[in-house]
Amino acid sequence: MSMRTTLIRCSILSLLLVVGGCSLFGSDTKYTKIDEDGKVVEGSNPFEEMPVKALLQKGMDDYNVGKYFTAVSAFEEIHNRYPFTHEAVLADLKAADCYYFMDKYAQALSLYEAFESNHPTNESIPYIMYQKGMCSYRQIDRVDRDPTGAEKAVTSFRQLIKAFPNSTYTPAAREKMAIAREFLARHEFFVVNFYLRTEKYKQAEARLRYLIATYPEIKIVTDEAKPLLARLEKGEKPDRGFFSFLPGMFHNEGSLPEKGQNNTPITNESGDSNDF
Repeated sequence: MSMRTTLIRCSILSLLLVVGGCSLFGSDTKYTKIDEDGKVVEGSNPFEEMPVKALLQKGMDDYNVGKYFTAVSAFEEIHNRYPFTHEAVLADLKAADCYYFMDKYAQALSLYEAFESNHPTNESIPYIMYQKGMCSYRQIDRVDRDPTGAEKAVTSFRQLIKAFPNSTYTPAAREKMAIAREFLARHEFFVVNFYLRTEKYKQAEARLRYLIATYPEIKIVTDEAKPLLARLEKGEKPDRGFFSFLPGMFHNEGSLPEKGQNNTPITNESGDSNDF
């Protein structure tokens, strides 16, 4: 055996590859090792021998100290190995929460929706509906960008308010919905400004009428949109000074509550959700 071959085999022997595998949740991690002959040797799963209660305790311990990446692995292991247990219900919810707190809102939303579909009568459904709205709410951007996040947030919060008017989460949902609606109103007024800048006055009037009809309670409607529409209907074109006013170019981040504020299920002293 040549020295070169020996060195190559020694290098291979010491190499440890960590690759992302695929699971229902999309982030299951598998550990793969290469032997001296270049063959793949499956590494041991750190959760492989753990019973369901130990897995749940491990996941909750990591979750409670903000180790969401490792916590979600334990919760996913429960889902994959013990899907029909009582613990799997809580694990599925907490996996969604982990993605939410890791700012992976699309993944979190998908898991919240799956939980709602699989457990439609669960007592945590008001929380799930609230979190669905929050996943969209957290994606609200500037008023000159796609308003889809705000639109979906309003829809989700409205569904919660209608279905569970006395829920613990309903007051917060009303607050967030009001903020999202104000954002949407400002987005519409931004579009009006664009039409005025490009001298498309008929389109601006149509957009103003929609704005006034859809968001009558928003301050910018009463203070700016209604007077502007009245002027346009009289044939008065706004002067150039008007365009120096572009309301709320950026969403007011100061009005967004910190993640975790009114955002977690009520738990008992053992750390298990009272909703299960």
